[in-house]
Amino acid sequence: MGRKLATRKLAMIALLSGFAFANLAVAQAPEKLSIVVFGPPSLGAFLPPVIKAFKLDEKNGLAITFAERTPDAYTAQFNSGEFELGGSASLLTVGLADTRGVKVTYLFNLFDYWGAVVTSRPEIKTLKDIEGKDLAAAKGTTNYVMFDWFARQLGADTAKFSVINTATPGLIGYAMADRAAAVQLWEPAYTTLLSKKSEMRTVDIGIADSWMKFTGSHNIPYLGVAAHLDWAEKNPTLIPKLYAAYKEAAEWVTAHPDEASKLIAPKGTPDDQKAIADLVRANDRLGMNVKWASDVRKEINSVYAAGKSIAFLPSDPAASTIYQAPGQ
Repeated sequence: MGRKLATRKLAMIALLSGFAFANLAVAQAPEKLSIVVFGPPSLGAFLPPVIKAFKLDEKNGLAITFAERTPDAYTAQFNSGEFELGGSASLLTVGLADTRGVKVTYLFNLFDYWGAVVTSRPEIKTLKDIEGKDLAAAKGTTNYVMFDWFARQLGADTAKFSVINTATPGLIGYAMADRAAAVQLWEPAYTTLLSKKSEMRTVDIGIADSWMKFTGSHNIPYLGVAAHLDWAEKNPTLIPKLYAAYKEAAEWVTAHPDEASKLIAPKGTPDDQKAIADLVRANDRLGMNVKWASDVRKEINSVYAAGKSIAFLPSDPAASTIYQAPGQ
């Protein structure tokens, strides 16, 4: 009788232990997130492959699915709420969405602004030389909007540019084939292009001087991760985990540029990958700078002011577009 009782007790202990382990597994199951990003080559597609390769999302209790879209599709699907998180969130599109009644918030910055204009045409020496000529650009991106602002600071009439609008992956093709008088693009497409066609000339757009004159600062927060405001308010515990995954990815990329280039440009040639690694090492054009939005609030407001000055933003975006980091 005693032996049967002991056996029953052991069976009960085993059953309860099974329930405990099952409950623990459920408690530790990663939270699923869907994040829309631009397809490569783009800054928004820079860190996701590193996050997934090293399971930095799972390490931080998340299971992230990255969905790649063109810039126009990205904006439409993020603003509509089809995706509540955007990983190619540029400040001016966040600000514009807010002024149109879409309540979103810029969680944290990933990259500061840098853009360029390249040409193979000897007659194109300054931005004013593009007036009356065709310029290939991804006009639906904030990089182009910011370029528009910088071009105006140098006296160019951007209304006289004949813009050929294309998705970001098409910009390299336009430059390689010399199908436009000039091409406006940014990293990592710029570095990839120069690794293939080194004779391309870069037209100065005066970023550092113009921004210092306008704001007194060198920092230009540009692209990061944003969320719909109601999602952010409902999921405050997930946001630091998301920040940690991106921060750890950026730190690994900085420490291992050669290995990172193979993840960022897996289909690239060895020369393409070397160019990406060199870009990471220098970081002057890449501008990788992972910071909470609230840490660069002053600079973000300067970007909004630039957007208003060229009538891209009809009014000041709400303070809620700049996410207040936990504990600040």
